[in-house]
Amino acid sequence: MQLIKSKVDGSLLHIINRKEEITARTNVCPDDEFLQLATMRMPLGMTFKPHKHIYKDGPKEVIAQESWIVIQGKVKVILYDIDDTIIREDVIFPGDCSLTFRGGHNYEIMQDDTIVYEYKTGPYQGIEMDKDFI
Repeated sequence: MQLIKSKVDGSLLHIINRKEEITARTNVCPDDEFLQLATMRMPLGMTFKPHKHIYKDGPKEVIAQESWIVIQGKVKVILYDIDDTIIREDVIFPGDCSLTFRGGHNYEIMQDDTIVYEYKTGPYQGIEMDKDFI
């Protein structure tokens, strides 16, 4: 797991997690981040207790946090610090993911027919309420 921290204030901006790093259950994101991710490598026959989740109060002001998981192909990830400077570039492959808590990002698709899952905190209220372009 690669933690990418701000050169400006040291805050955690991004995480890149590789498929080959997945072992037993690992909480990838710090508990205080709105976007949460756990990775799990599980044996045949493993099961869980049936459950549902509880509504909880949240903060009034939140930033959209986002994750891309590559299913097929490859993606160049360009990650930005909070002052809009590029802090890291990397390539993620099938099974890898990138997470952005704050700071900016851009993605360049490096292989035709690339497929990703994108997860973002919601609700989505349109591009004007979601993005500030660098």
